[in-house]
Amino acid sequence: MTTAVEKTLLLLKPRGFCAGVVRAIDIVRIALDTFGPPIYVRKEIVHNRYVVEDLAAKGAIFVDDVDEVPNGERVIYSAHGVSPEVREASQGRGLRVIDATCPLVTKVHVEAVKYATEDYSIILIGHRDHDEVIGTLGEAPLVTQVVGSPEEVESLDVPDPTRVAYITQTTLSLDETSDIIDALRRKFPEIKGPHAQDICYATENRQVAVKHVAEDADLLLVVGSENSSNSNRLVEVSRNLGTSAHLIENYRAIEPAWLEGVKTVALTAGASAPECLVEEVMTFLTSAGFTDVREVEVMPENVRFGLPPEIVQAISAAPSAAAVE
Repeated sequence: MTTAVEKTLLLLKPRGFCAGVVRAIDIVRIALDTFGPPIYVRKEIVHNRYVVEDLAAKGAIFVDDVDEVPNGERVIYSAHGVSPEVREASQGRGLRVIDATCPLVTKVHVEAVKYATEDYSIILIGHRDHDEVIGTLGEAPLVTQVVGSPEEVESLDVPDPTRVAYITQTTLSLDETSDIIDALRRKFPEIKGPHAQDICYATENRQVAVKHVAEDADLLLVVGSENSSNSNRLVEVSRNLGTSAHLIENYRAIEPAWLEGVKTVALTAGASAPECLVEEVMTFLTSAGFTDVREVEVMPENVRFGLPPEIVQAISAAPSAAAVE
């Protein structure tokens, strides 16, 4: 009788929700509990289909722009932030705004305004169609150019090459950003940048964890939605190290062929993916023979962000109604 070979599942930690995502989701839930539906949310509160559908079922109404929100209603800005133009449009419609922008994204917005005020040309490293980049670009559109690769740096043209500064989208890969920054420094030797790199702590930590186990795994599975930048970057990091990787919305997306001949699977989740989806993938993989489950904690992660004043005041006014699930 042949005994089945036990296969290994490496569960990466940290994984899943970051502090900015927890804060944004809490803001929507508290607003719904305190004020009751409808609560409008501009864009997806975070880039995860499961989270958005869950909040929609509770009464959140997701819209593409504030023009779709009836005058005077409450609207929540997503964790990715908005441009000043959106804020002005909200004010013009008398909307009651609750800002769920991640504090780390707000930091990048502040840097953009600072550099623009000091007459610098700004190079924004990121993906042009990402909500975060669209919002940041809006802070100083006349002096900001977006680049997404080292090759694009070569075609940059600025009024004064001695007064150039760069900022970055928070959810890029460290390697990707490093190559672009190197190209910028070669083209503009006097370029300025933020004191601390703008890649957010959660994006960096999850990428470091993938690098830590990539050589020990035959396959990496990343739980996250297709429009989640940080989740896609985790797949890229793994593949760049030679380890096969796939982005999955949930366990149903796993193709049996991926597991053929695989002895060790590493599992992680993007910063906007809920743990319940990770647990479902774990259950699926253990039923597929990956029963040697090992949690690999690469570093502790204990960051928390405070709630915005609009929500704090709401809790104070109606404490019994503002329970976070």
